[in-house]
Amino acid sequence: MDRAQPARRLSATDVALMIVGIVVGAGIFRVPADVAAASSNNWEVLGLWLAGGLAALTGALTYAELATRYPSIGGEFHFLRLAFGARVGALFVWARVAVMQTGAIATVGFVAGDYAAGLWPNGPSPAMWAGIAVLAVSFGNMISLEAGRRGQQIFVAIEIFAIVSVIAAAVMLGIGGGGAAQVAGSGSAMPGTSLGLALVFIMLAYGGWNEAAYLSAETKGGGSGLVAALVLGLGLVTLLYLAVNAAFLFAFGREGLAGTPAPATLLLDAAFGPVGAALVAGAVVVASLSTMNATVITGARAMCAMGRHLPLFGPLGQWDQARSVPRPALLVQALVALALTAYGATTRDGFSAMVAFGAPVFWLFLALTALSLFILRRRRPEVGGFAVPLYPIVPLLFLGVCLTMLWSSLGYAAFLLGQSESGRLAGILGLGLLVAGIPLVWKAR
Repeated sequence: MDRAQPARRLSATDVALMIVGIVVGAGIFRVPADVAAASSNNWEVLGLWLAGGLAALTGALTYAELATRYPSIGGEFHFLRLAFGARVGALFVWARVAVMQTGAIATVGFVAGDYAAGLWPNGPSPAMWAGIAVLAVSFGNMISLEAGRRGQQIFVAIEIFAIVSVIAAAVMLGIGGGGAAQVAGSGSAMPGTSLGLALVFIMLAYGGWNEAAYLSAETKGGGSGLVAALVLGLGLVTLLYLAVNAAFLFAFGREGLAGTPAPATLLLDAAFGPVGAALVAGAVVVASLSTMNATVITGARAMCAMGRHLPLFGPLGQWDQARSVPRPALLVQALVALALTAYGATTRDGFSAMVAFGAPVFWLFLALTALSLFILRRRRPEVGGFAVPLYPIVPLLFLGVCLTMLWSSLGYAAFLLGQSESGRLAGILGLGLLVAGIPLVWKAR
């Protein structure tokens, strides 16, 4: 085990599937009702989902330029280090290790745990299922990059099959007698849902595409391969999201969808009977594992990059050339994610607590990454690579999305602040860990 450099072993299709696996998670089974509640008609619902895909594409194109001009397993760490200096870059990776990436793994673990416990009510608790998922995915990736890659392909295939099943259920109900009249909504729309809040939900559902930056040094074809992967991955995600929401609207109607917090469960139950609910629960577990698997792969690479630039974390910089994985980083990442899972288990709602814990820090650094493109273009104009179309309009749009999401995530944390002790502690803990990292990274080189 040494500090050897990673080889280019991932095709554009591999990376695109990882993007799909990260982005298409449990959100598509939770968010559509809130978006429908904020909309006035079916076309507006679909337009908002399309707008979310285009907003994510502005970020993907911005990242594509950064990643092709400055390829590295460090992703945003590398870009921020070049643009703002070693300390800001190191603080970002500290935030990923202590807050963002590990918090995201724990968050997804709770989603998998909740649905797994529903499938096996006499088995482990949701928190225990979450811990099992974290361990299984982390140790699976320690075997080799190939194991993680193959696992991702299987997860995404099952995930897409489940989404296709939802669409097929809507078509079956429509053929059987009238679409929206076939399935009744199960509740009332969320009060006070605004168009802005709907966009927040949508961007959360599209979140995760930026993880592809950490695979730029391992993608075959260099810059062109990564650009193709980003466009292909996000294009597929957008088409899937539009198709699923069209199926929900066809089966429920907009008002019915707005009053149905779990539309996929109700839809498949109406089409296929009790087995439908079990199918949806299994699909959400698979979607969560898919997101977790890709997040584990990319998160450990950022941790490895930190180890190569911060003496205090030097052992994390080791790379297992034979297995093409950063094994020490994978182990530490799993331990931190398990600790956060244990903390989340003590709160009333582990999922909400983890969102409040990590979201503000995440969007802060994404906004800084968007700014880094403008700085590096001015400072290093001679560096070649993919160029963002319509510069500076596209990266400015992406920066605006980041700042909007930063403001919204702070508002969400403030909302939880007044709702529960767990929300208050989670928000303070996330920001507190960010500040605590400043003295640790002060000597970054």
